[in-house]
Amino acid sequence: EVQLVESGGGLVQAGGSLRLSCVASGFTIEDSTIAWFRQAPGKEREGVSCISPSDDNTYYPDSVKGRFTISGDNSRNAVYLQMNSLKPEDPAVYFCAAVTPETPPGSDCSRFPMDYWGKGTLVTVSS
Repeated sequence: EVQLVESGGGLVQAGGSLRLSCVASGFTIEDSTIAWFRQAPGKEREGVSCISPSDDNTYYPDSVKGRFTISGDNSRNAVYLQMNSLKPEDPAVYFCAAVTPETPPGSDCSRFPMDYWGKGTLVTVSS
């Protein structure tokens, strides 16, 4: 059974940091592109990062570039999202998702339909 399980969400002050984890089972992340998305109440879902763990190609939209870092640990079949300098506009439920095969290097993987989704982890930022 394929599963993606997110963790690491919580409450943090503006300017603070959080590290989200996404542990995959039932498939190998090296065969896929892994994405982090977020969705805030009343807003559309937004892709915030992509990684292809086979070669560590990444993508970030301008909204998070320089603040968020995605990384993968193939030995743990896990992907992480380090979020620094959190802003009042960052609160949302953050989801990880996977698509196989990998998307083109450096591309915005959120434009591709995902094969698997996690249930999400809530990030709250206090001002």
